[in-house]
Amino acid sequence: MPNNPSELKASGLKATLPRLKILEIFQNTSVRHLSAEDVYKQLLSDNLDVGLATVYRVLTQFEQAGLLQRNHFETGKAVFELNEGSHHDHLVCLDCGKVEEFFDAEIEKRQVKIAQEHGFEIADHALALYGHCKNCKKIKK
Repeated sequence: MPNNPSELKASGLKATLPRLKILEIFQNTSVRHLSAEDVYKQLLSDNLDVGLATVYRVLTQFEQAGLLQRNHFETGKAVFELNEGSHHDHLVCLDCGKVEEFFDAEIEKRQVKIAQEHGFEIADHALALYGHCKNCKKIKK
């Protein structure tokens, strides 16, 4: 994952201030899944004058360059995460939109077995489980 201008250029992108700042947001946040609006709000809070259209454009460029992965969950908006090369699946809260990552070797093995039983070879997959996170469950009680 690029973290300086020369590495960003190696990905085929100029090291502009908006690109560097957006990349920095993804590298330094504790929230791994961010929407374009989340990134935009962070830029505003950092007093950076970057338009929402620029944020969308940079996120798409980062996705095309393989720096970010885009996910479309049932929350109705795309969220992005750093592409760190390792596979994982997601738990998505239907109430607040919180996304948790998980990896389960047994689930992965079972998916391969099911595909083989049906004559398929898996090229790629995405698994998202939808439910209610523990915080939202507490609020509903």
